[in-house]
Amino acid sequence: MVGSQRRDSPAGLVREVHLAAGGSLNKVSGWWIPFLHTVFASAAFLGALVIGWKLHYYKIVKNEHYGYPHEWFPSVSATIGDRYPGRNVFQILIALTAPPRLLLHIFWYVLTVRAAPKRAKALFWIGFLRTWTCAGWVYVTSGDDHDVHDVMMIAYMLLTIPYMTLLINISDKSLFAHSAHKLALNRQRRKWVCMLFFGAIPPMIYFFLNHKVYKIAGAYTTYAFFEWALIVFDVMFDSLAMVEFKALDLSILPAKSDEQRD
Repeated sequence: MVGSQRRDSPAGLVREVHLAAGGSLNKVSGWWIPFLHTVFASAAFLGALVIGWKLHYYKIVKNEHYGYPHEWFPSVSATIGDRYPGRNVFQILIALTAPPRLLLHIFWYVLTVRAAPKRAKALFWIGFLRTWTCAGWVYVTSGDDHDVHDVMMIAYMLLTIPYMTLLINISDKSLFAHSAHKLALNRQRRKWVCMLFFGAIPPMIYFFLNHKVYKIAGAYTTYAFFEWALIVFDVMFDSLAMVEFKALDLSILPAKSDEQRD
C-alpha cells in the first residue's frame, strides 16, 4: 500500500483504501458489531412480546395459580418459549445475535490483552460460557424442560457477575481510543447499568417467592417487570461497546505472494 485516502460513508462508518495495484478495499468500523448485537437482541425480545401480546395474550399471562385480570403482563419465559410463532421469530433473531456477540468477546480480547492479559483472557472465556448458557435457556424453553431452562438461566446470571465486573475494570484500557475522557465516561455508564441490573434481582426474587410460595395474586406480573428489566439492562450494557469499538476498523487484506514472503 503506497497511500490511502479516507472516504466516509453517510454514516461515517466505511472507509475506502486505495492499494498500490489500483484496486480498493473497504474497511468497516467495529462500531457495527455492538450495534448489530443490540438491534438483533432487542428485535428478538420485542418481536416475541408484540406477537405474543397480539395472538396469545390471555394464554401467556396465565400461570399455574392465576390468569387475567389478576395477572396482566407476561414473563420473559412465557413470551419467548410458549407459543408459535413468537417462539420461532425470537429464536431466529437470537441466532442472528450470536455472530456479533461472539465478535464482541473476540475483539474485547484484542483491544485489552496488552494492558491486562490475564483479565482479558478471563473475560473472553467467561463471555463465551455466558453465551453458551444463554443458548441453553433460549433454545430449551420452560415448556421443553423447566429444570434445564432454570439451571441455564441461573448459570447465566451468575456468570454475569464476573463478566460485567471484568469488563468495567478493563474497558478503559482499550488498545485504540479516540478519547480517554470518553472511555472514562463510558466506564461510569457501565457501572450504573451494572448496578441497575443487580439491583433488580432482589425484588424480582421477592415477588417470585410471593407468587410461588405464598400464591399472591398479581405477584407474577410484578416479577415479570423486573425480569424484563434485566433483559433491558443486559442488552444496554453490551450496547455501550459502541464507544470503544468506534475506534476499531475491520478489513480483509490480500495475502502476500510467495515472492513477497521470501
